[in-house]
Amino acid sequence: MTFSMDAFAAAIDLAAVLLLALGIKGLSKVSSARGANGLAALAMGLAVVGLLIQIRPDPIAWLWIAAGSAAGGLAGLVTARRVPMTAMPETVALFNGCGGMASLLVAMGVALFDGGTSDIVALVSIAVSVFVGAITFSGSIVAMAKLQGWLDTPGWTQSRLRHGVNISLAVLCLVSAVLLPGDPSGLPLWLLMGGSTLLGIGVTLPIGGADMPVVISLLNSYSGVAAAAAGFVVGSQLLIVAGAMVGAAGLILTQVMCTAMNRSLVSVLFGGALGASTGAVGGGGSEAGYTRITSCSAEECAMALEQAERVVFVPGYGLAVAQAQHSLRELAKLLEGHGVEVSYAIHPVAGRMPGHMNVLLAEADVPYEQLLEMDLVNPEFPRTDVVIVLGANDVVNPQAKNDPTSPLYGMPVLEVDQARQVFVVKRSLGAGYAGINNALFEMPQTAMVFGDAKAVLNGLLSELRSMGVGKTKVAA
Repeated sequence: MTFSMDAFAAAIDLAAVLLLALGIKGLSKVSSARGANGLAALAMGLAVVGLLIQIRPDPIAWLWIAAGSAAGGLAGLVTARRVPMTAMPETVALFNGCGGMASLLVAMGVALFDGGTSDIVALVSIAVSVFVGAITFSGSIVAMAKLQGWLDTPGWTQSRLRHGVNISLAVLCLVSAVLLPGDPSGLPLWLLMGGSTLLGIGVTLPIGGADMPVVISLLNSYSGVAAAAAGFVVGSQLLIVAGAMVGAAGLILTQVMCTAMNRSLVSVLFGGALGASTGAVGGGGSEAGYTRITSCSAEECAMALEQAERVVFVPGYGLAVAQAQHSLRELAKLLEGHGVEVSYAIHPVAGRMPGHMNVLLAEADVPYEQLLEMDLVNPEFPRTDVVIVLGANDVVNPQAKNDPTSPLYGMPVLEVDQARQVFVVKRSLGAGYAGINNALFEMPQTAMVFGDAKAVLNGLLSELRSMGVGKTKVAA
């Protein structure tokens, strides 16, 4: 009977691993992302059931696991329903931190209550789990605070002093890890945890908002590595496999983000042009330096849209701040009813986290077929009549292509300057995260429409309806 129950628990773990793998794979496409998320959640539920079966003789452990699962599930449900889309990056960072803390607590628990272990694999796994878990937790909390605007970048973190501090903390962690086998539950363990926590703060604190998409994906990878190490600590194959998949996926995403920003991971972590360009959340720079700005009203923009055959929207963080995704979708549907071909240009690092714009537009039920990645949409701009940029800045700056002195030079951008007419919707001429002016704003085919994105889009809807757009469908 014992063998049967153990075999049943192993089968549940296997099913959970397979469902998690399918869930991660499904997240690669917008069309399957929602169902894939459900599969991953089911996998985690099965993992809890499998664990309860394995420890069936211990009702106290059952109670703790059930209570923890209920509390975590309730917190996740409340968070998912109440957090606005603009705060989703901070929420993801917090979730990464929770994952790191969970792995840290597992390793600390085993080390403190099973301190007599001499298994070298277990000791190494404890060291790795504590080290990576603590860095993930403290780094994620700092990232969340910077994104939320609660924490600025201190001036000393932009000097070389920070490198000396971080190297000293890294050496402390290494020495503590080496000494850990001699005293698994004593001072080396606490020094390792404390040093790793401070190192996570020291590495993340200098990083500016421009590099936050990379930092979030990297912390996601860290949380997977910490979970895999915790799996070795407690002997859970499910945790090892799941952590390894999350860690690998996070590393791949980090590389994609670095490529999209023309940045190396080393320059992100240890400083560079973009990394030091800003403070907490908002973009830096001033409104000075522009001499040939053309502005227009919503009425003039609406007239251009009414005559257009092909329109491309470029969503940016300003769209998310204004919560204007539903107004944008309504405008797109109105134009489609008028016979206009509509699509959305998605830059990999637009917004505050990887996929931020995809999630934002999916919330407004934008068809995923209309979301075009950079390599697909750039060749289409020369035949596009109107481009409307909504709160994006650096990702549409042509200096990245033609100005070797620009800090953006070499970064792949959306080539909206190739379109016949460009309207940029912004509250002001403030610079983006790179802290430089945008050459697009002064081009002859560009006109600025100043104002809140939602107000501008609603104004465009009113103007187009007053022109009769949407009442009768015009043949293409």
